[in-house]
Amino acid sequence: MVEILYGYHPVREALRAGKRELLEICLPKGKSSYRVEEVASLAKEAHVSINRVSMGRIESMVATDSHQGICASAGPYVWSDLSRLLKTVEGRTPFLLLLDHIVDPHNLGALLRTAFCAGLDGVVITKDRSAQPTPAVSKASAGTMEHISLTRVTNMVSTIRTLKESGLWVAGLDKQTGQSIYTSDMTGPMALVIGSEEKGIRPLVKKHCDLMVAIPQVGDVDSLNASVAGGVVMYETYRQRELQDCNLGAD
Repeated sequence: MVEILYGYHPVREALRAGKRELLEICLPKGKSSYRVEEVASLAKEAHVSINRVSMGRIESMVATDSHQGICASAGPYVWSDLSRLLKTVEGRTPFLLLLDHIVDPHNLGALLRTAFCAGLDGVVITKDRSAQPTPAVSKASAGTMEHISLTRVTNMVSTIRTLKESGLWVAGLDKQTGQSIYTSDMTGPMALVIGSEEKGIRPLVKKHCDLMVAIPQVGDVDSLNASVAGGVVMYETYRQRELQDCNLGAD
């Protein structure tokens, strides 16, 4: 199945990552910019054909005006396998993100972007009732979707059991029952579960979490957006781990 990636970041990062097959790069005829020429240079290095076409042609290919004059015909997204992912983190202190029915493509893209920037080892999503790694998600992730290890599973509870057997603790994000993320120890081998935008983590998934964490709130609002909340927790975990490493180095 051929997909059309669009925009500077998704196409550039797909070229840089080299994970999926790129069949052709389309760039605007008669127009040049630093970004267009950078993509052209990366395409030449990767031996991907370049087709200079009209802007109208690009717009007809992607059906959106967010293409920035750049698009690419790409092969299917390359998934990571859970067992392979766990093997790559052996001997380290892994940090994974589990998304329990995140359905909004922009939320998925934003979470992937933050996970990549915060140095997470991988992200797990469900096969059903979940946004999938489409070109729109790649755009929302600023192309980081093309780099991060993304795994798709049919049963999140079974996946959590597997992670626990591999030595990971599983923390669920829940504003009602969780303890403050700022008083929780997130420095060990960890998988963070974020639930759906409307209902949060499903009860059965929550039941299998080792602990529940929450973000303290002052404002009188229902809750933070899923991607914003996930970003706060991921970077608090990153902060705790960096501080621990600094303290160990000082000793």
